[in-house]
Amino acid sequence: MAAPKKKKKIIAKKKTTKIKVTSQPKKSQNIIPFLMFNANLEEVTKYYAGIFKDFKVLSVNPMQAEFRLNGQRFSAYNGGPEFKFSWGVSFMIQVETQKEVDHYWNALSAGGKELMCGWLEDKFGMVWQVTPKILLELISHKDPIKREKATQAMLQMQKIDITTLKESIQQK
Repeated sequence: MAAPKKKKKIIAKKKTTKIKVTSQPKKSQNIIPFLMFNANLEEVTKYYAGIFKDFKVLSVNPMQAEFRLNGQRFSAYNGGPEFKFSWGVSFMIQVETQKEVDHYWNALSAGGKELMCGWLEDKFGMVWQVTPKILLELISHKDPIKREKATQAMLQMQKIDITTLKESIQQK
């Protein structure tokens, strides 16, 4: 007869958790604005690269382009004349100073159309809003009188004038 097997004593080991510190990978952008132009995309990207400091062409040919504007990725296609941009989807450029307002307004409206309240259409039909941050602050001011004065001043403007906006809320 075989000797009985000895039971092994199981000693629970204390588990240690190792924490590995790594930098988080940058999430890829999975919603990408897709723009349908009626223009040669090489012209389009050259035009915007001359206006925006943070503009990088990722790929371009006359029919297709991919680019980054202020870190935002865009895809574009030359879809022909049946595709038109509208006010329903526009791009707002938030700025701090009148110098920035003037830069974007003058560059983007050249060859396009000046619209009301800081809106414009560039020469490719893209609709933009050149919006100083103070405008947003004033038209949402907690004081309803100041809010209304700022809104009324904005409604009289095409290109936003920061000095005029500030003066409008001081008037009695």
